[in-house]
Amino acid sequence: MSTQPETGDVYPPLAEVVERDQVWPRMAAKYGVANLVPPWKTSLDGLCDALDRAADSGCAAPGVVERRDEEDRLAATTYADLPYPENQLVALAHTLLDRGVIDERELAQRMAAVRARLEA
Repeated sequence: MSTQPETGDVYPPLAEVVERDQVWPRMAAKYGVANLVPPWKTSLDGLCDALDRAADSGCAAPGVVERRDEEDRLAATTYADLPYPENQLVALAHTLLDRGVIDERELAQRMAAVRARLEA
């Protein structure tokens, strides 16, 4: 299980996301993609919907209001330098790490696997 960082700090896997600054507008321009919506946004929305339903059934995930409040707080402070929807994505990951729904090691492994597929 992960250790929650001090208030205002960022989990190392999420700090890497922020440091890379590979936000969708920049990546879309680099690769000539005209769609303003990142391809992962639909999956993020679906994950949020699934978490909202899971919270209703007693899962450790936050409920919709609590999740949105945490997302808004983190997006306005810790992840304020990221544009929407990237700030929504990392704020959600931060919240799930805080609650132990996922752990840093698992998140880092999944991020590495996705990066490896993209760079192959």
